[in-house]
Amino acid sequence: MKEPPKQPIASSPNQGAGRGASKRPVRETARRMRRPERKALVLTQAAEYFAEHGLNAQTRAIAEACGVSQRLLYSLFPSKAALIEEVYNREIAGIFEAIWFVKLKDRSVSLETRLNEFYRDYYETLLTRRWLRLFLYSSLGGLRMAPSYTNAIVTHALEIVVHEAAHDAGRGVPSNVDELTEIGWILHGAVSHLAIRRRIYSNENTTPVERVIEMSVRAFLVSIPAMLPALQPA
Repeated sequence: MKEPPKQPIASSPNQGAGRGASKRPVRETARRMRRPERKALVLTQAAEYFAEHGLNAQTRAIAEACGVSQRLLYSLFPSKAALIEEVYNREIAGIFEAIWFVKLKDRSVSLETRLNEFYRDYYETLLTRRWLRLFLYSSLGGLRMAPSYTNAIVTHALEIVVHEAAHDAGRGVPSNVDELTEIGWILHGAVSHLAIRRRIYSNENTTPVERVIEMSVRAFLVSIPAMLPALQPA
């Protein structure tokens, strides 16, 4: 006896779309993300990539690291240079808090307290591992990130520090601006290098950061009378 012919199985309307279905929600989510949010996300991921791999990567690798296509990357940033500039504005210069300038000049607080508070905040907020690596990679790559940041922000902070130290010690300040900023770098450089030793070199010294900063500030203030000229008579 012949078996009855098998009836063909009706295909489901969704059958055959299985392979593409898993990707569709991702694309829909990407389309729903607003441009500013997407740009901010790409900037964060690009900064992480640059901090770990340097700034010489090809845009294809950068786009892959950011989870977007090259076409989308170029729609957000017209060039790699534009992307790097945005990373600088956000991740290097943008972290510095303008209120720090105001607090450094507040003479109702002792200078030693002001300097300790400023450099503790500076160390914890700005001198992170990612910030330091971006800063160092940009310098090694011959880019203008480090000089731009130093000229626009750090030099002003150093001038304030030295002028406040001179006022506190009853001393004058050098007429040569380069000499003045070098005096400021004695303290600023000590704190910056502390961050490099702890966060880049993985130095295992157990002395608390706050204590090292206190020692650096005290040494700087003690040396100020010997480094600064006497006040000139009015």
